[in-house]
Amino acid sequence: MTAGLGATLAPDADAGGGLAPEPLRQRVSAFVRDRVFPEEAVLDAGGPAAAEARRRLRAQARAAGLWALPLPAELGGGGLSLSAYALLAEAEGASDHGPTALGSAPLLDVTMLARHGSPRVRSAYLRHLVSGDLRTCYAMTEPDVPGTEPLLTATRAERRTGGWTVTGRKWFVSHAADADLVTVLARTSGAVGDRDGLSLLLIPTDSPGFRVVRELPVLGATGQYEIAFDRVEVAEDQLVGEAGQALAIAGERLQLGRTLRALRWVGQAQRAYDLLCGRAVARQGARGPLADRQLVQQHVFESLLALRSTRPLVYEAMALVAEGREARIEVGLAKTAAARTLQEVADRAVQVFGAAGLGPDTALPALLRTGRTARILDGPDEQHVGAVARRALRGVGRVGVRSSDPPEVDAPEECGQA
Repeated sequence: MTAGLGATLAPDADAGGGLAPEPLRQRVSAFVRDRVFPEEAVLDAGGPAAAEARRRLRAQARAAGLWALPLPAELGGGGLSLSAYALLAEAEGASDHGPTALGSAPLLDVTMLARHGSPRVRSAYLRHLVSGDLRTCYAMTEPDVPGTEPLLTATRAERRTGGWTVTGRKWFVSHAADADLVTVLARTSGAVGDRDGLSLLLIPTDSPGFRVVRELPVLGATGQYEIAFDRVEVAEDQLVGEAGQALAIAGERLQLGRTLRALRWVGQAQRAYDLLCGRAVARQGARGPLADRQLVQQHVFESLLALRSTRPLVYEAMALVAEGREARIEVGLAKTAAARTLQEVADRAVQVFGAAGLGPDTALPALLRTGRTARILDGPDEQHVGAVARRALRGVGRVGVRSSDPPEVDAPEECGQA
């Protein structure tokens, strides 16, 4: 089902190739700092007030000419290439809510559906996803099934006249309660554990039999849900790609998704570092500012070292992904390094702030929470360590591919955020 529009979203095929101009990066950074940061508490709380804040921020982003910059121009986006968008992704990622406020959140779904959606799906949904009129989520992980082993997926889609009937449960699905569409990994043939027979289906959330079971707070944060499908009927042309091709499509999606999130985590780590340094200089004690203390200076040094070491890894991965080249080692390194850096820098900033770093007056609790969850999101550290090491050793003839190795497609993946 690869579409002609897919070429628009091919690596660096769209307008605006090369690095984003510095003035544009500065404008995005200023928008996130001046408009999004002040709304974070409302957005984190969810509910009608959060929905109104999102609408307000999106209108402001459109008025500022910053809406949907990496999405196809013919669909209403800014048309920037992936390489041009990289610097902007770090800038807007300084807040978890930056991508949604600036309209880049549907990038993964628009890319996937443009390449693999049916003609009707592309016609019905793509422009509305870019405009922000429709929201999507992505459901892979299941209760009691290891997220790193998609072959054990228990959700099933049975053939019926004109389409499929889907039954199963998913959890840690981001923003499912607000989504209009959900992309679901389901088994369309074979038995649990078979390497073949997994497919992706795009399901409207107003379909009979779909329901949100419960919200799943993550370290106190809202936005994650458990959902259920009770014989939900899905039209044939809602299949994403060909039947049985889910792992290839999901793997393609994960390469880009992990890299985008790594860029955004670097942006949040930079935010934590800026807070750390600001506190060190401004906080005065009986013996002068905290900045004069050697242990505080060590926190500054270690944080700067982590940032300066991680950022090149992430941009190297993005350059390869943007060019459509093999990048699994680079993406694994970038994802793991960025997650660790965010957690470590946020933790050091909390230490320098003291009790104030644990309270509601700074972004540090949220940054620390994101850093911790990042080490599980899109595959835990352990999975990436093993996968990267096996590939590196394979290059010198030490490690081969074992038939028992699971495909490197995992969940949970945060939906609608990249």
